[in-house]
Amino acid sequence: MSADVISVDLPMTFKKRGGRKVIVLPDGSQGNPVPMATIDNTMIKAIARAFRWQRLLENGTYGCLDEIAKAEKIGASFVSRVARLALLAPDIVEAILAGRQPASLTLKDLMAPFPVEWAGQKRHFLDPDRQTHLP
Repeated sequence: MSADVISVDLPMTFKKRGGRKVIVLPDGSQGNPVPMATIDNTMIKAIARAFRWQRLLENGTYGCLDEIAKAEKIGASFVSRVARLALLAPDIVEAILAGRQPASLTLKDLMAPFPVEWAGQKRHFLDPDRQTHLP
């Protein structure tokens, strides 16, 4: 009696989201059918940095983003991209803090250029797979 071998190939990749590995299917959706709210600590940390740096600029501790970059010993380009997160609409920040952001939203998406006006941000960060808006 010989054993029959069945091989099944599933096209998927593993990506890190919020410090956790998730399965991403070829169409870009996550492997779990109904993504639960997950708190993305990397996004929260970046947003917290942005607001801290904004406060340091406003109270005069630093005069520009280059001074912050030198003090933090990180690249000025990175500081300027993270600092823009202080411009996010309050309800988007609240959704991220509560883990209610679209499952497809990543820190990389937040670091890319986005509209300054809050209504434009909501349209920009819409998750087309779930057809839901951030609050």
